[in-house]
Amino acid sequence: MPDDLREGRIVIVGASLAGLRAAETLREEGFTGSLTVIGDEPHPPYDRPPLSKQVLLGRMAADAAALPMRRDPDAEWRLGVRATGLDPVGKQVLLADGESVTYDRLLIATGTRARPWRNADEAALDGVFTLRTRDDAGRLTERLAAGPRRVLVIGGGFTGSEIASACRERGIEVTLAERGPGPLVGALGGTLSMLAAGLQRAHGVDLRCGVTVTALRGNGRFTGADLSDGSRIDADVCVVAMGAVRNTEWLAEAGLAAGPRGVACDAGCRAFNMYGIVTDDVFVAGDAARFPHPLFEYQMLSLEHWGNAVTQAEVAAHNMVSPEPARRPHLAVPVFWSSQFGLNIKSVGVPTFSDQVVIAQGSLDERRLVAVYGYRGRITAAVTVNMAKWLEYYQGLIETAAPFPPGPGAADGRPLVAAFPIPSNVPDPKGLFHGPTVALTGYLPDRRLTVVRPAD
Repeated sequence: MPDDLREGRIVIVGASLAGLRAAETLREEGFTGSLTVIGDEPHPPYDRPPLSKQVLLGRMAADAAALPMRRDPDAEWRLGVRATGLDPVGKQVLLADGESVTYDRLLIATGTRARPWRNADEAALDGVFTLRTRDDAGRLTERLAAGPRRVLVIGGGFTGSEIASACRERGIEVTLAERGPGPLVGALGGTLSMLAAGLQRAHGVDLRCGVTVTALRGNGRFTGADLSDGSRIDADVCVVAMGAVRNTEWLAEAGLAAGPRGVACDAGCRAFNMYGIVTDDVFVAGDAARFPHPLFEYQMLSLEHWGNAVTQAEVAAHNMVSPEPARRPHLAVPVFWSSQFGLNIKSVGVPTFSDQVVIAQGSLDERRLVAVYGYRGRITAAVTVNMAKWLEYYQGLIETAAPFPPGPGAADGRPLVAAFPIPSNVPDPKGLFHGPTVALTGYLPDRRLTVVRPAD
């Protein structure tokens, strides 16, 4: 590694939001060395949230979702080539085209991909889609524009619910199948899941909860699906929205603490090796990262959030070119948003890190509210529905570990809508079709480790 951290060779694997913002920040922080960004998609970095919203509604072309650059990062872009391995001793990233790229410091920002349907033959039927990439969105939008009779959405998380919303806005009949008790339950718990279920049904969604899809039917072209309750759904299009898979397989032999839950790192974004020792030349940011957060009992958080990808990438880039005393931690409170069925849903904190919830403002009936979540007597999250102006206030309560439930009139001078908190009913994600957008996990080794003892 060069003596001056602002020189040398930095490689970023992942050419999406986190990779781009990290590259820009490196230059803003004074890095003058060689910078290479590797991405498996052929496109320059683009924004993913519009894909399930404006793009599916036909209001934006899929190729118009490019991310604006804050500045030219003066990088070598290796697009359309996948990283297949990492040699931490030789400090090389191995590529699918047989080449390798040497680094002094490495940032892993490989993010996630859509979880595919479990049966490969059924997944290959014409009319079966996932939605994660720009190309996915373009193909699905084209099929929706053709006016299918019915769309089947498998998975009631945010992506699945937004797809169902877009279909109904287009006037397309849609069935949403969710193995769990309701849509969004894995992200927001049982109370707001009831609101989401009522909202979907009120907008004409054929919502099927507590059932599994046992098979996709068709002879070359998708025609329908069988459900575990014995019913059948006839449809022309199926969208598999069963959560995401973290792109960490290429690190299997790299000796890092990397697995299905992501790459474990410290609060400064430095990756851990498989023995729990922090590295000083490998960093991680974005959806692929697992990091400790003091507000959530130092559990390891894995987040699939736009804002987290930006802030973590900026922290990682700063720390890659800064000496130890000048490094800073990534302690941002998670924030995310969704737009569906005419509602604007915004969240701060981690709703799944809770045991109770209280409606602090508004009401479920009005579909305009603030739900505040608590764990062991302190506030850990807040979710607003068409009341986003209060989000900043509750973020301050989360950051200061304010007691739960919030005091009467804490936000707007009015008494709490609900006099008593109720259980937040956050289910085990293993029982859901849709994966959580926030996962809190203790460290679970993905393979048996060899115990290394010093020689006598």
